[in-house]
Amino acid sequence: MKTLTLSVSTPSHQAMVPITRQVTDALAHLGVKDGLVHLFVQHTTCGLLINENADPDVAGDLIRRFEKMVPWHDPTDRHGEGNTAAHLRSVLTGTSISVPLSGGNLLLGTWQGIFLAEFDGPRTRQVVMSVLAG
Repeated sequence: MKTLTLSVSTPSHQAMVPITRQVTDALAHLGVKDGLVHLFVQHTTCGLLINENADPDVAGDLIRRFEKMVPWHDPTDRHGEGNTAAHLRSVLTGTSISVPLSGGNLLLGTWQGIFLAEFDGPRTRQVVMSVLAG
């Protein structure tokens, strides 16, 4: 298994940051052609997801829907930092994903891309990438 850490800077309080290119560049550096790529974000107020990368409106729509589902301000929240919504949104997206790798290519669908979903930024996030060759 080969492992490295990717740094992802997020531009705003909430954002869907495409990281597919960063992952593919790191794979080229590692030189692994076949196997499984596992990504894990080391934070509790952001997540990882695979979704459409062709139309940028999708990412904005997702952010708006998260805001409707989990409003930032809820008077019943007790967490002292005031970012309970970011923690819940992270739970909804999850903190890890896995993608098969063949011939040096991520086996994503035509319209799929990998995103870091920022819910409490802007920040610099760490994504651990582990590649199981095989």
